[in-house]
Amino acid sequence: MKLNEFIEYVKTGQALNSEEIHRFMNDMSESARQITFRLNNAYHTPEEVRTLLSELFGYRVPSSLRVFPPFYSDFGRNIHVGENVFINACCHFQDHGGVTIGDGCQIGHNVVFATLNHGLKAEDRQTTYPAPIRLGRNVWIGSNSTILQGVTIGDNAVVAAGAVVTHDVLPDTVVGGVPARLIRSLSK
Repeated sequence: MKLNEFIEYVKTGQALNSEEIHRFMNDMSESARQITFRLNNAYHTPEEVRTLLSELFGYRVPSSLRVFPPFYSDFGRNIHVGENVFINACCHFQDHGGVTIGDGCQIGHNVVFATLNHGLKAEDRQTTYPAPIRLGRNVWIGSNSTILQGVTIGDNAVVAAGAVVTHDVLPDTVVGGVPARLIRSLSK
């Protein structure tokens, strides 16, 4: 399997349950861990961090991207970041299903992006299903939040620290809690 074939397949949301897909995911995970171990093993200048992330993501990341390691990803090749994005330390990207972060987003410490979910029935528990996570422009994700598969967070939204986001978040709103619920609107 090739990367572009995998990326197109996960867009369908179908089960990731073939031997070929598992082998490919394992190989990609090995590669991602090698890069993130290098990234997280020592101090790097901001430019060195961006160079390692470019290798991990498979494209030249914007020069305005700021990331404070450690940074973790178990796939790496399905993360897309806009301009002027900040990602704080200890964030985890399970990006098989795709993570898109719009311009001007701020991601707090220990945020988890989980684009895979398991089947609920016992006989389906070993099967994973992908769905993308999308952040609009100027989204702020508070520390220790978890964003689950298939969630879209609208422009200018704020996710309070510690929230577990299970459903889409409207633009210009603040959500928080477990599961995250609307706290207030930021619109006038």
